[in-house]
Amino acid sequence: MKKGLLIGLAAAFFISFCLCMPAIGADIGLAKKSTLEAILKKGELRVGFESGYMPFEITDKKGNFVGFDIDMAKEMAKAMGVKFVPVNTAWDGIIPALITKKFDIIMSGMTVTQERNLKINFADPYIIVGQTILINKKHKNKIKSYKDLNNSKYIVTSKLGTTGEQAVKRLIPKSKYKSFETEPEAALEVVNGKADAFVYDLPYCVVFNAEQGAGKLIFLDEPFTFEPLAWAINKGDPDFLNWLNNFLSQVKNDGRYERIHNKWIKSTDWYKSIK
Repeated sequence: MKKGLLIGLAAAFFISFCLCMPAIGADIGLAKKSTLEAILKKGELRVGFESGYMPFEITDKKGNFVGFDIDMAKEMAKAMGVKFVPVNTAWDGIIPALITKKFDIIMSGMTVTQERNLKINFADPYIIVGQTILINKKHKNKIKSYKDLNNSKYIVTSKLGTTGEQAVKRLIPKSKYKSFETEPEAALEVVNGKADAFVYDLPYCVVFNAEQGAGKLIFLDEPFTFEPLAWAINKGDPDFLNWLNNFLSQVKNDGRYERIHNKWIKSTDWYKSIK
């Protein structure tokens, strides 16, 4: 009786093992196809971004790419034991470039949105920001929030293809919206009195206002949207996603993230290197 039971259990185990073999094989195959394996094989981490988004990725006076994301990317490459390779890419083509493998990862202050998430995957957010407003000084005490701008008499600017643009169209639809290719162009339109308000991410507005807004702009610095920024990779790559989330957790707890955050987000000392 007992012998028969043992034989039956052994047979059941053998059948279950055989059924699991294809799944195990498929998992190994998926791991081998990971971007992570390709990075290690090439010996380089290709990082896609668009220079110009202060303080995340910018070009200094010497022509070098610098910024919060750049420093994080360099730490990431160092942790992998590979070379950091920057790939400066126009924002409106950055997701297609990732999908066609022009680079391995987007590290460019990209906000996680459901629309983008349909095309690409995001690691855990590394910072939370939101849209804020720089208004022309002539509107001091008149415009106190984004709701006050929801009027056709106001001209509001932002950058093409960004969540700033989306916020204007969604939350301030009655205003006259002007889109620009770059952040400085959109913000300077307000400085020069050709527009009433500039809507953009908090970190950028902090820097622009500190360096060019004195006596010209009023900063409404309370974010009116919730925007987590995260690194983006291609779909179907759980191994790379797992590595990125573990890396982020590590740097946030060993002092590296705090050092980089303090350098680029809490201070504007770096600005003199890009003037």
